[in-house]
Amino acid sequence: MPYTLLLHLNNEDPILGEVDDLPHPTDSFVLVSNVRRRDGKDLHSIEPDTVSVIFPWHRIVFIEVMSAEEEGEVIGFVRE
Repeated sequence: MPYTLLLHLNNEDPILGEVDDLPHPTDSFVLVSNVRRRDGKDLHSIEPDTVSVIFPWHRIVFIEVMSAEEEGEVIGFVRE
């Protein structure tokens, strides 16, 4: 299940991106795909055809895990 993360970097605007698994404390970097600004626009420092970006932990202040917007609607009991 892919997760959408909001990465807060040192002295930069937050970056939105997807990861397959949440990062572990033992990881030395975070591999993020489909990076973009919070409003969905391209980043000026990243080439438009870039697939994934590796961010080292020392550049990350904190990470927000965004809720899944495509979660299906839960259907309760139905009386016949």
